[in-house]
Amino acid sequence: MTKTIAIAQEVPWLGGDWFDPLEAGVRRRIRSFIEGMLEEELAAALGRGRYDRSPGAAGYRNGHRDRQLLGTFGPVAVSVPRARRSGGDGKPEEWRSKTLPAYKRLTGRAEALIAGAYLAGTNTRRVRRALSALFAGAVGKDTVSRVWRKVQSDWEAWQKRDLAGESIVRLILDGTVVKVRLDRKATSLSVLVALGVRRDGQKVLLALRNMGGESEAAWRALLDDLVTRGLGVPELLIPAFAGTSGAAGLEKALAGLWPEVPVQRCTVHKHRNLLAHAPRKLCDEVSADDTDMIYATTAREVAARRKAFLRKWRLRCKPVADSLEEAGEKLFTFLRLPPGQWRSIRTTNAIERLHEEFKRRIKTQCLLPCAETACMLFWALLASGQITLRKVDGWQTLHVEPANQQLDHAA
Repeated sequence: MTKTIAIAQEVPWLGGDWFDPLEAGVRRRIRSFIEGMLEEELAAALGRGRYDRSPGAAGYRNGHRDRQLLGTFGPVAVSVPRARRSGGDGKPEEWRSKTLPAYKRLTGRAEALIAGAYLAGTNTRRVRRALSALFAGAVGKDTVSRVWRKVQSDWEAWQKRDLAGESIVRLILDGTVVKVRLDRKATSLSVLVALGVRRDGQKVLLALRNMGGESEAAWRALLDDLVTRGLGVPELLIPAFAGTSGAAGLEKALAGLWPEVPVQRCTVHKHRNLLAHAPRKLCDEVSADDTDMIYATTAREVAARRKAFLRKWRLRCKPVADSLEEAGEKLFTFLRLPPGQWRSIRTTNAIERLHEEFKRRIKTQCLLPCAETACMLFWALLASGQITLRKVDGWQTLHVEPANQQLDHAA
């Protein structure tokens, strides 16, 4: 018995005003159009049309079979022609359609639409409700999961791609924590992210790794993988040092691999460190002084305001002054480059923006099913265009190498 899926299915919350005769008419003709394509493909393969009895045919027809197909036009049942034709060894073999391959139930556009709806922030169960009017309820959570698994092959190829052709001048490094299901328990895992900036100013995602933490070994494994795949030595490193100790794991990994490359510590992370060392009643004043120092218009002004900051806060709250001194020269590396680049160098906002969008996306899911899914979902948001990366500010002067002079930090 052939099961037929109705093209037009009433959607409870849509009234008569939503009926579109043009859409309905097109969908009714979809079946005959698809079957016509399949008949033309088979006629070309056999060398003769249907009911043609001319000699020299490459095979013979063998009836039809019904197939269910789901596309952006909705669900439809089509009658697929069957045939047997001579194979390479002279023996007859079953004809296989290239237009509609075996076991194909979804068109490429439908798969892209389902994956896009999932990446936009819906979970697997909500996709069915979101696309019910288009697919007439034919898409369930299992369909979404199967579509998502097809993304895995592209993800695996991306992880192994050659980086020798990438002219990376800056390397931005940071980690984010996500909750995944391991052994039926909610477990927090660190996802390490490497973002590069090309010579033309375009930002590009280089690597993603799920790790149990942000230790030196974890970061070194990610960096070694980048080098193995052909990444050259960058001209500037911008790591996200969140702790007062400078995130020892990442700092040691960078020092061990590229000890001569200049490092710019994130000024936003250091700003938070300063506020963490200040009493609540002094936070506004510390914040204002730090902002005035970091966002001064010239290197000379930055140096003068840093001296004033240290003199003031050594007397009023010594832990705040100690926290600023702990960062040392690495907090002011941006001053060695043209002022047009300062905005994009001072912070790790480029990578923080990715973290925010990723967290917004997984907000609908309490837990991700596994550790690998976290990295794959992060990558897919970029690969699908849900998140776009633009050029950095001041990219026109990226050809200028960092100057050797250092800021006078004498207080």
